[in-house]
Amino acid sequence: MSEPLRVPITRLRADVELPSYAYEGDAGLDLRSAEDVTLMPFERHLVSTGIAIAIPSGYAGFVQPRSGLAVKQGLTVINTPGLIDSQYRGEL
Repeated sequence: MSEPLRVPITRLRADVELPSYAYEGDAGLDLRSAEDVTLMPFERHLVSTGIAIAIPSGYAGFVQPRSGLAVKQGLTVINTPGLIDSQYRGEL
């Protein structure tokens, strides 16, 4: 069995919660907002996460909406899936 892929994470704000798996066996980690935002119908907002990651060369990250939030509350990611290239080192 191969070693797990290590992706370094940098907190850009001390108060942010790091991404984590909600349940054992989940395919992806839950990424959280670092700010409280109230959106009006059809309003859009770029939301800070307060973290940066260093995806290894040859890999990519994806930000996708949670199906429950999308169905129940209408929350989604506009450019789904949001692609994070391995060279990108800015805030997510």
